[in-house]
Amino acid sequence: MSFLFWKLLHIASVVIFLGNITTGLFWARHAHKSRDFSLVAATFEGIVRSDRLMTIPGVIGIVISGVATAIGQHVPILSTGWVLWGIVLFSISGIVFGMRVAPLQRKIVDLARKADSNQQDWDTYVQIFKKWELWGLVALIMPVIAMVIMVLKPALPGL
Repeated sequence: MSFLFWKLLHIASVVIFLGNITTGLFWARHAHKSRDFSLVAATFEGIVRSDRLMTIPGVIGIVISGVATAIGQHVPILSTGWVLWGIVLFSISGIVFGMRVAPLQRKIVDLARKADSNQQDWDTYVQIFKKWELWGLVALIMPVIAMVIMVLKPALPGL
């Protein structure tokens, strides 16, 4: 019963985590296409809030339940390649989020709140948005690959 509980929590956390990142990219692109700074600001404020309410708890759930599941099944975490590389990719995603995505989100919110509807403000925003979109995609692709590795369990080298 304990294994199934941890496995369920792990899968649910992954769904919440990946779903929130994916929908954040979708809604950001939707707001961007509107060329409306008030919509961009509201959207990115919502993305920041959803990161606090879903992405971060998803990360916590993934880590705790993943470790508990591995320990409960006597899976050596670092010497099992598919676990190790899943953790590496998940960690890269977290680093990218913390060092690139989150700061760019704050810049976008600040700019969109203060911006006029002039071309210079729009051009500045577009530069920041393109960086955010690129790094957001990286932060999404890494855990998606980690999920694939965790499910397929390929023979990968461990430590």
